[in-house]
Amino acid sequence: MYRILLFVTCLWLVACTSTEEKTVEKPLSKEELVEIKDGIYTEWYPGKKQIKYRGGQDEQDKRNGVWTFYSENGKELSVTVYEHGIRQGFTVVKYPTGVIHYRGEYKNDKTVGVWTTYDEKGKVINETDFGYPEN
Repeated sequence: MYRILLFVTCLWLVACTSTEEKTVEKPLSKEELVEIKDGIYTEWYPGKKQIKYRGGQDEQDKRNGVWTFYSENGKELSVTVYEHGIRQGFTVVKYPTGVIHYRGEYKNDKTVGVWTTYDEKGKVINETDFGYPEN
């Protein structure tokens, strides 16, 4: 009986002196990737080392002025002009290499004029004339 009591006591001591640590997980704070300062909207890629979008805003927080989109490595991929949230004016979109993919113009958020599409080497592959509607 003494041996059984000694064995149970030893087991109890071993169980009580476990080196297992309990960790309490703290919730990660959400990274703020958008900054609006002096009417300029800036959105960052995670890690906040590279800008994703940048452009002006009007009083109703609508896109206004030139908006630029960048790749994660900092290359300019597109530029579009807005007036109070509506695409209005020139736009250009580039391949990741920096070569223009297509370019054209908007009027009241609709394609107008000649839009040109290029291959990855910069050669024109298509031109489409949307004309200039009255409205």
